Amino acid sequence: MAKIWREAAKSRLAPACQKGYFQANTACMKKLTIFLVITCLASELTAQGRLADYQRAERLNAALQNTVLFAPEKIQWLPDGRSFSYLQNTARGKEFFRVDAATAEKKPLFDPVKLAASLGAAIGRTLSPFALPFTDFIFTDNGTGIETRIDSMVCACTLEDAGCRVLRKTGSRAPSGYWGDRDNENELHYVLSPDGKQQAFIREYNLYVSPAGKPEAATRYSFDGSEGEYYSNRIYWSPDGRHIAAAKIRANKPHLIYLVESSPVDQLQPKLHTRNYLKPGDALPQKTISIFEAGSKRQMTMDAAQIPEQYQVDRITWLDNSAAIRFDYNKRGHQRYSVFEMDTTGGVKELIREESNTFINYSGRYYRYDLSSGKEIIWASERDGWNHLYLYDNNGKVKNQITSGNWLVRRVLNVDEKARQIWFEGSGRESGMDPYFIQYYRVNFDGSGLTALTTENANHRAWFSPGYEWLVDQYSRLDMPPVTVLRDAQTGKIIQAIEKANIDKLLATGWQWPAVFTAPGRDGKTDIWGMIVFPSNYDPKKKYPVIEYIYAGPHDSFVPKSFVTDSRGSLHELAELGFIVVQCDGMGTANRSKAFHDVCWRNLKDAGFPDRMAWMKAAAKKYPSMDISRVGIFGNSAGGQSSMGALLFHPAFYKVAVSSSGCHDNRMDKMWWNEQWMGYPIGEQYAASSNVTHAGNLQGKVLLILGELDDNVDPSSTMQLINALVKNNKEFDFLYVPGMGHSLGGDYGEHKRRDFFVRHLLGVEPPAWGWKQVVGTPKP
Repeated sequence: MAKIWREAAKSRLAPACQKGYFQANTACMKKLTIFLVITCLASELTAQGRLADYQRAERLNAALQNTVLFAPEKIQWLPDGRSFSYLQNTARGKEFFRVDAATAEKKPLFDPVKLAASLGAAIGRTLSPFALPFTDFIFTDNGTGIETRIDSMVCACTLEDAGCRVLRKTGSRAPSGYWGDRDNENELHYVLSPDGKQQAFIREYNLYVSPAGKPEAATRYSFDGSEGEYYSNRIYWSPDGRHIAAAKIRANKPHLIYLVESSPVDQLQPKLHTRNYLKPGDALPQKTISIFEAGSKRQMTMDAAQIPEQYQVDRITWLDNSAAIRFDYNKRGHQRYSVFEMDTTGGVKELIREESNTFINYSGRYYRYDLSSGKEIIWASERDGWNHLYLYDNNGKVKNQITSGNWLVRRVLNVDEKARQIWFEGSGRESGMDPYFIQYYRVNFDGSGLTALTTENANHRAWFSPGYEWLVDQYSRLDMPPVTVLRDAQTGKIIQAIEKANIDKLLATGWQWPAVFTAPGRDGKTDIWGMIVFPSNYDPKKKYPVIEYIYAGPHDSFVPKSFVTDSRGSLHELAELGFIVVQCDGMGTANRSKAFHDVCWRNLKDAGFPDRMAWMKAAAKKYPSMDISRVGIFGNSAGGQSSMGALLFHPAFYKVAVSSSGCHDNRMDKMWWNEQWMGYPIGEQYAASSNVTHAGNLQGKVLLILGELDDNVDPSSTMQLINALVKNNKEFDFLYVPGMGHSLGGDYGEHKRRDFFVRHLLGVEPPAWGWKQVVGTPKP
């Protein structure tokens, strides 16, 4: 206020309102009062990072809920194969519908008033017909009923009369297994023969076969198994029951990480947890494949020298004619991937061999389909620089390339062997569109008849009927609400318009459309695509600091392509504090060409930063309100690694970072993800990409966030970074959250992150925390 009075004294009111004079001059007082009110309002309107901004950001998420009407979700086909159901928000609330694809009849899936009354009576609650306590269900009784879970109850309802009952009470859901745990392949499991008369199993590390249900009458088939090299209980009978395939495993040493739970809810003293967690360079199990002849016990074993240095040997399958098994071999380092065939005489041939000077994207681009009797194989490969499909014969010769061009097959959906046709998702084929947009296609095995089933300039998502006669297609863009139609799955012709979204309620909240923006990357020619999020009170005449949300993991691309009201990272809420928030996919991420992807090879510290900086500079030319002299960045997991790396490797551009759950040295993280991109054997490239190694380069302001129970990225990775920062006498902030796992920080961490950016990018002291009560353990 004192500053405003000083401004008033300098204004054109000063000559008429000298000190002592205006106190007796009513006209002067009115003028000065108006001046002060206008000045205060202007100050409030132009302020950033103030209490009002925090309150508006806090309200935004709730305000956006249920503001998009007539946008179907939970789409699923009924067992009859000709009808589908969906859920959507309408002016009345949540409503369920059913559409008959053959007749185009659309009607409610059930009577919501009757069902609410019946279900409410069954579970002892009063229910609203248009706010039922479930969204997911399965069809039962050939589509005449549904089954759903509500709290700890499994409930069943008939659709015709809307009668409901509680089937059973279930208690809490069982926790899923930890991703790092490998199956114990030495445990006792009985595997029945196809006719159910015999069973195979492992006893004392070797293969045995007995009559079904009579293990005491077993016959020993192998004799070379031992504690250190045992036969796996994953046993494969041939379809005719005359042969058995099995693998002998030379086990590796487990790698455990240790997590201390400092504040358990059920006791005072801390708890120690362990996790199986293989890291780059650790030893892996090695397998030897054998086929046994049932009855004679004759054993045929593959020469292990044909599959050396295994990362994985898996997908063991019998041909349907029982003539041979096929299996995949991924050599460690992911630069060779092969498909082998071993017949019942012990003969072995390599049918397919993929090799790469960088990496084979087995975790994201793998596809193999063995046609009847193994006469042909459909195989996905990036050998021509794009992910495409190839047709092989049973001798490993390429008969023809099925798809081709400067675009890629994203996912195979269906193979019709009789019609010799394939349905698949693709992207980048249609000119004039975002190359990440998914479209749907059908093609013949010989590569002819490629048909685009969807063509609209948007990102498509389809639900095909079980027989592939129809597809429900929902398409949208960040700047276009969803449209849902029914199409013919052979031609793509629209049969029926289902719904067109209405966003009037959304726009009434003041929500701003994200801007889709593209600009050339580091090479000056490859388009980089991203989005820009503005605050609801955006003023193009003002200057806003820029915050980038980053996730640069090479396994995918991450900028949303379909219509969303908000995205991961709560970008719209963050923008409300007075920022422009951006997200883009730089080189090194997936879903473009192989060359685009290869930028990450042995160089995860690159993270596409040269492309990201070029993209933001171009965006600032189009939107001068973007102040790229004040750029912040945040991310989680691999994004935590990249956000910290931004300050270490590009401090001239990035000034402030918040890094949560970061993998700060790829040698400390999980084997499968890091060896895929950083390579094997472990070499100097790992240290070159390590934030720990380069901690002494830190410039700018950084907040590190870590959950003590993070079992996705070893918490020691962040602690080793902190150790290096301390040794290099670097200033940093650190939030350690008891009881939290792999997370951006939960509600508490979100508040700290917002404050950190407000303080260091806006230069404003955030409002005291009293305005919002923060209680309990942050949500993971």
